[in-house]
Amino acid sequence: MSTFKKILIAILVLLLIAGGIVWYLLQGDPAQYSLEETTGTDPILAEPDPQTVPTVEIASPIGWPDDAAPTPAEGLAVNRFAEGLDHPRVVYAMPNGDVLVTLTRAPETEVTGGWLTNFVAGILFSEAGSAGPSPNQLVLLRDTDGDGVSDERHVLREEDLDSPSGIAWGDGKLYIANHDELLSFDYEEGANAVTGKPEKLADLPPAGNHWMRNIILSPDGERLYIAVGSASNIAEGGLEIEEGRAAIHELDLETGSARLFGAGLRNPNGMAFNPWTGELWTTVNERDMLGSDLVPDYLSNVPIGVHYGWPWFYYGDTEDTRVKGRFGINPDYVRVPRYALGAHVAALGLVFTEEGTTMGAGYGQGAFIARHGSWNRLPPAGYDVVFVEFDDRGNPVGEPRTVLEPFLAGKGDTYGRPTWVEWDSTGALLVSDDTAGIIWRVTAPGAQGAAAIERVQSERLPPRRRLTDDPARAFEEGALGPGDIGM
Repeated sequence: MSTFKKILIAILVLLLIAGGIVWYLLQGDPAQYSLEETTGTDPILAEPDPQTVPTVEIASPIGWPDDAAPTPAEGLAVNRFAEGLDHPRVVYAMPNGDVLVTLTRAPETEVTGGWLTNFVAGILFSEAGSAGPSPNQLVLLRDTDGDGVSDERHVLREEDLDSPSGIAWGDGKLYIANHDELLSFDYEEGANAVTGKPEKLADLPPAGNHWMRNIILSPDGERLYIAVGSASNIAEGGLEIEEGRAAIHELDLETGSARLFGAGLRNPNGMAFNPWTGELWTTVNERDMLGSDLVPDYLSNVPIGVHYGWPWFYYGDTEDTRVKGRFGINPDYVRVPRYALGAHVAALGLVFTEEGTTMGAGYGQGAFIARHGSWNRLPPAGYDVVFVEFDDRGNPVGEPRTVLEPFLAGKGDTYGRPTWVEWDSTGALLVSDDTAGIIWRVTAPGAQGAAAIERVQSERLPPRRRLTDDPARAFEEGALGPGDIGM
């Protein structure tokens, strides 16, 4: 045998070995626990399995067949409120019943983490149906005859929009969050266009791995809250570029002053005020590449000054040993999330039950959440809309219950990806499906509107200026009576 043939055979053998290694690495890390076991108030936290080559299992959107729809839970019905939209994300209902939607995609920019991260990100965006230029439109949808289907559509604004997402309105002002700035427009509800020049209220950290910027007005209309996701998975590009990210900010609309409201939130998205307590709650996408079972995305409250641990810790004080350097937060001060939504499900839109909502008795007091769908889990998870029940004191309980069955089509495909949720003027739930270009409408036919949720009230305790017993007993239930307190 000639030397040339020997070299050729050796090269072929090496290529086969290399191909086998690549094939093995791309098989991914199958989940050891069911999705249900990583949800709820006491989720299983698996042993971490740090990955250099991530598990990638993302369902490719193929669109919905004509007249097809996701399967609703028993007692619910679903119809197409609007379709033919170019990547609808955030949905916002105006007081008069008009529905505003941002048509948007990620800005054209590299993400943090080097060539491998950008390579994987490119695959993910393409496979997830999110690749391509952003439409950069704010659209109004209107149902003039009350049949549950939009029959008017107007492009309210294109100018000045750059990967827009969050929408809020109050007192004649329309607020839109681009990926890199917060804008305010004069806008009277019912108008079919947003005209005039915008006022820039704030610069925002631009793009990054997480580019959506959701916003919500405080109930009194005086403050605006802005959710900004991290630029990376675990700050692998350095903490400098994470300044102002992985956080929720509060902006005083009268004074223009801003402050960091909550931190350590890798990618906060949906925001809503808990009707029992008045406290801000959010959905958060946790970190990737620790295996298919870690880390659960979550739903939790955001008290002022809270820190949820990112990037150093997850789900309380569990250390992520991949993050090098000194801790930026004392682990004793890291808050544990209130409710796990499952590992890698990509929880996005969030609404609480309101007075007049028509989802029926089976979906009373609680929260509705769109789970956009995983990419770093085998098998895929999410791709659905779920309901989390809350008790009378405003705490989540039980396991998530399905509202719309998984949008998965099987064989590695999905019909669409649920993104955002919002109530329409009739009390039905609107669900944006970004890759399918559809907004679904879900309701319980014939259901009476839900009653208003009563705010939790309690009497103030008298001030305790002096203890006449062991101070430690103050923390024991029923340990102190009126005679133990010096006034």
